[in-house]
This record gives sequence, C-alpha cells and structure tokens, in this order.
Amino acid sequence: MNRSLYTRLVLIIFVLILTLTAVMGAFLMRRIQGFYIDDFYTKMSQAFSSANAQMVTDLRNAAAQPSEDEAVTEMIATLRSNAGLLGIATGARSYFILDGETGALLQGSDTAVTELPATANILMAMMGKTGDVSDSRAAYMDVAIPIPGGDRSYIVYIRDNKATVTKLSGDIFSIILEAMLIGLVISVALSLLLARAMVTPIQNLTCAARRVAGGDFSDPLESKAKDEIGVLTQTFNDMAGQLESTLGDLKRSEQMRREFVANVSHELRTPITSIRGYAETMQDQAGLPPETQKEFLGVIVNESDRMTKIVQDLLTLSKFDAGTGGFSFAYFSPEKALISVYSAMILEAQRHKHLFTVDIQEQLPEIRGDRARLEQVFMNLISNAIKYTPDGGHVHLLARTAGEGVQITVQDDGIGIPEADVPHVFERFYRVDKARSRESGGTGLGLSIAKEIVERHGGTIAITSVVREGTSITLTLPIGGPEDV
Repeated sequence: MNRSLYTRLVLIIFVLILTLTAVMGAFLMRRIQGFYIDDFYTKMSQAFSSANAQMVTDLRNAAAQPSEDEAVTEMIATLRSNAGLLGIATGARSYFILDGETGALLQGSDTAVTELPATANILMAMMGKTGDVSDSRAAYMDVAIPIPGGDRSYIVYIRDNKATVTKLSGDIFSIILEAMLIGLVISVALSLLLARAMVTPIQNLTCAARRVAGGDFSDPLESKAKDEIGVLTQTFNDMAGQLESTLGDLKRSEQMRREFVANVSHELRTPITSIRGYAETMQDQAGLPPETQKEFLGVIVNESDRMTKIVQDLLTLSKFDAGTGGFSFAYFSPEKALISVYSAMILEAQRHKHLFTVDIQEQLPEIRGDRARLEQVFMNLISNAIKYTPDGGHVHLLARTAGEGVQITVQDDGIGIPEADVPHVFERFYRVDKARSRESGGTGLGLSIAKEIVERHGGTIAITSVVREGTSITLTLPIGGPEDV
C-alpha cells in the first residue's frame, strides 16, 4: 500500500517513540525487580552475620532447649522480636521454623501455610549450609539458615512472596503506560509539525519541478532557511535558472540557425541569379557585340568569385565551430605583420584616394599566434575601412603595447555605423546597409571570422562608431597567446 512521505514520517516517529518508551519501561521494571531482590538477600546476609551475633546466639540458645516445642516457641519469639531487622513486618515476608533433618514445617508466622516445597535453599540448609541462592525466575525470594541445637537441628526459613515488588511493578507499569500515552500524543503532535516542516518544502519543490518541466520559470521558490532544505531549494532555483538560460540559448541558436540558412540561401541565390541571367542572355542572343559579351563574362566571373568567397568564409566558420580550424602558433613580430598588410593594402587605399597612415610603437614585443590568420584579420579590418570611407578619406593603423598584450586599432573617417547596429556587427551575415554591402562585394561574414580568430588567440575585439564621423575597431592580443594552447 502506497503511503505519502508525510504519513510514513509520522508513523516512523510514532513507532520510534513507542519503542523507546517500551524499552525504557522494561529496563526500569527490570532494574526495580533486581534492586528488591538484591536488597532482600543483602538484608538477610546482614541479619544473620556476625554483626548481629546476639540474634544468632538467641536462636541457637532457643534451639538448644530440651523439648522441640519450647525450642520452636523461643525461636519464633526471637524472630518476632527482630521483625524490623528481618523486614517481616510488611506482610509480604514470612518466617518459618523447619526441621533441620527432614525440612518439615514446624511453625511459622503465616498460619495459612501448612507445607513448604523443598526449595534449593532449604535443601542446602538441610546439608548444614546457608541457602541464599537467588532465582529471578521464581515467584518468591527465600533464604534458609541452619541453626544447630544439641541433638536436634532447625532451619530458619525466610520467604518473601514478592508482593511488594509486584505491586510496585504494577504501579510503575501504570505510570509508564500513562506516560507512554501522553508521550505518544505529544510525539504525534510534534511529529506532525516536524513532518510538515520537512515535507512542505519537498512538496513545493515537487510542484516547482512540474512547472519547470512544463516550461514555466516565472515563479522561483523562496526559502530563507539555511539548512539542507534551504540549500536544496537554492540549488533547485539555480538549476532552474541555468535550465531557463540553456533553453533560451537553444531557442536563440535555433533562430540563428534558421536565419543563417535563410541568409546563406539568399546570399547564394543572388549571384546564381545574376550568373544565370547573363548566361541565358548570351545563349539566347548569339549576335551580341564582343564588348557586351566581355562585360557579361566579367559579371559572371565576379559573381562566381563572390560565391567562392562566401563558400570559403562559411567553410572557415564551420571549421571554427567544429573546433577543427587549424592554428599554427608561434612567436612573430606584429610590426612586420602590420607592415606587410600595409604594403598589400596601400594600392587599394590610393585607388580610392585615401590617406593611409601607420603609427607603430618602436620595439613592439613579439606575440604568440598564427601570423597568417591574424594578417587575415588586419586585412579584413583595413579593407572594410577603405570600402566604407568615401574617396579622399583617411585610414589610420595604430599599434601599441597595452599591459601584457598588444593593442592594434584601425580608424577611419567614413560613413560610420548607427548606434543600434553596433552591437550586431560581429554577427554572421549582419549588414548595416545590405545594398551597399553587396555592391562592395561584402558577404557579412568578415567581422564574424575576425572575432573568432581574435578570441581563439585569447584576445578581444571592440568597435566604436559614429554616423558620418567614422569607425574605430580595436583588438587586443595577449603576448603569450591563448592559455589552453
């Protein structure tokens, strides 16, 4: 039968209290019985020891009387006079005079007893030894002391029927039973409170887990407790927050994937459409002038190159995403790399009548990285600065040491980027002005690739821009390269 945690916890505490009370009661009663048994035999031992020689002497003198009746009468009188010492005034304890040879009952304080069984202690006394062996399983306590008297011998037999012990045990049992009932009522009430204190947070966690499983992250659990339940609640909230963030990332990734596929399709469709259009025109109109045919073929070649560039950039990003984009790290001079890039781009800058200047700090430290990849980044940034700066503008390349790294900046006074677009320029296929970007041959992947390369080197890249005033892109590269390579 299935029971809730609440019910099981209450039952466990109930049974635990019941068991502890029962064990404690049994132990207490056993200890009380043991105490009375030990007390009986201790008192009997003391009563008939040398410390009470007078009573023993009186008993022996009485036993030495010539007639049995006289001997028994005086022995009874002696025992009666020492009733307090023997503890026989309680009514539960009796004394008897037995024949020392046969163990037959001669006389006793309890007239209702006419015959006594031959107990182990009586048998020992018949053999002349004091019989004071305790038997906790017996319904009585007894001691038998042999008393020699001339040509006859007698046995003083003290017997306790345990009535006092039984009554006291019954009283204690009643007290324990009452205490158990009261304790159980209290324990049940406390266990209910404890169970509620423990189970309620678990039930709240269960409800919250169901909400999270259903995609509802709007109501985090509140817990001010510093115990294990509080830690569990906080951990659950952290897990739910992390799960919400992960699901958000997955949704964004899915959206980006869809946008990526749409962008790739659009980017490839445009040159394919151009190529097909010009090719069909040349096919349908065989008599085109040579100049027109050459122009059409030039467009087809340019569009083919553009498709190749898109595919190459996509392949590069795909390798980066898969972690297979190979990098060859080695120390090299950033000054030499920048001068090489400057030499490669100066003619393009001059073609647009730009003033292209370089300011490189003397004794720039060598850095650890992939020179070819970084030169690709430098050329991409400079190429963008040249393309998006109106003819006759300025492009400036700056390199400085910055802490434990090298800082490289490409500045221009071109058209700039709107403030709302600045955070998105490193996203794949993102273009501020799509028409102008396609006209200049851009794919929308260059800055994404640049960001990937810089971050693979353990560096950072940042952009600041003002519309119609210009753009500044700064990348910082650590001298020692990435830590994990």
